[in-house]
Amino acid sequence: MNYTSSRNNKLSVSSAQAIVSGISSDGGLFVPESLPYFSLDKIEDMINLDYPHRSATVLSEFLPDFSFDELLSFSRSAYDLSKFPVTPAAPLVNLGNGIEILELFHGPTCAFKDFALQMLPFFLTSALKKTGENKTAVILTATSGDTGKAALEGFADVPGVKICVFFPLGGTSTIQQLQMTTQKGGNVVSIAVRGNFDDAQSGVKKIFTDADFAREVAEKGYFFSSANSINWGRLAPQISYYFSAYCELRKNGSIARGEEFNVTVPTGNFGDILAAYYAKICGVPIKKLICASNENNVLTDFINTGIYDRDRKFHLTTSPSMDILISSNLERLIFELSGHDSELVKGYMDSLAKTKKYEINGDIKQKISELFAAGYADDVKTAETIGKYFKNFNYLCDPHTAVALNVCDQYREKSSDDTVCVVVSTASPFKFAKSVLPAIGVPAPQNEFEALDELCDISSLSIPDSLAQLRSLPVRFKQDIDSADMKSAVREWLSK
Repeated sequence: MNYTSSRNNKLSVSSAQAIVSGISSDGGLFVPESLPYFSLDKIEDMINLDYPHRSATVLSEFLPDFSFDELLSFSRSAYDLSKFPVTPAAPLVNLGNGIEILELFHGPTCAFKDFALQMLPFFLTSALKKTGENKTAVILTATSGDTGKAALEGFADVPGVKICVFFPLGGTSTIQQLQMTTQKGGNVVSIAVRGNFDDAQSGVKKIFTDADFAREVAEKGYFFSSANSINWGRLAPQISYYFSAYCELRKNGSIARGEEFNVTVPTGNFGDILAAYYAKICGVPIKKLICASNENNVLTDFINTGIYDRDRKFHLTTSPSMDILISSNLERLIFELSGHDSELVKGYMDSLAKTKKYEINGDIKQKISELFAAGYADDVKTAETIGKYFKNFNYLCDPHTAVALNVCDQYREKSSDDTVCVVVSTASPFKFAKSVLPAIGVPAPQNEFEALDELCDISSLSIPDSLAQLRSLPVRFKQDIDSADMKSAVREWLSK
């Protein structure tokens, strides 16, 4: 299996090269030239496997440059009990109302990004050897909150790699910011951008497509790559936990062999729900893909109307990792549904860049309406949902998960579809304690760590060690810049 570009379907590169490059030089995203298919028997055979084996089984079909034994070794290291102290690494919690929570926050940074970003360093270091690349990889990543810490943690002190993370100043929770600005490692840096996530993400993409700057850093022994979900090596590991979700539903008796289930995903950049789409197309019996947005509901409007319009007010919400108006991974979905029509996709993306909007054709719109449902929840609904599920189901969730639960409830009420639904929980409630506490009727202390203690007392849940340790870690990175100065900041950092 080779990979092509969403903006140039004549391009063909290996899976290793796609991971090393991160993004195509034409600005497009790497996409498999064809997708593997898993028979129901093959998926059923995964039920009694542990999570690393399930992961390696799925990834081996997408990454032919890596042997199964390599991928199993990577998976065992990435999902070791010392990093994910639960079995399986992605457990399901049955709430008893037809909803099962897929908890993806038990990794080292308490967010779902750990599933990909504990794997990506293994992919990248191995791919560098396979492609004969001797330069140092410079990872540039924009984050709306969770990717940044997970990427910094995954790549800290990895030989042959340097990593720079840009995050929106004031656009993350205090805990998220502390996770990034206190990160240990001699090869890492995090920089605040005065603006929102879209400003940071656009700045990173401009650097990636700046041929003159690429030549400049190449002369110094560097090349750029990405740890955002624009990198296929980031997206591929996320496909695995939807296969695992089916296996867990079968193990706990929630569904019969081959029975369909729905999936609700809180999403901003569209990567996590795109992984569910790929799992569905590759054989997992997912019935409906339910896209949950917060008040920055550009994806909800797109799925319901076929018009993508980012020219709207940007909202800072209690679910900051979804505060995004430019959903990069949507480009991959449109490429797939258009039959790999890269000219069409390029036209849409050019229109988005120039006019801030585009409208898909009727054929693609029809396919999306058959595959997806969409809804959104504002901060008031999000808080109500946190309180509802804590009171009625004794389940404490973070604001992103609450958005998904609320949209799932909306969908079930509107459609009368009582199919078992897996709701993706993307972060620990302790990462957003100051938002969670008022939602369950408890005033939040002003101090972030007092809020952690209060939430621990109220919920009887333990504060994750990685968050508790933030109390005593020194802040290493204090720089904030305008988005226009991101290239200069990278140049200065690499010259040190």
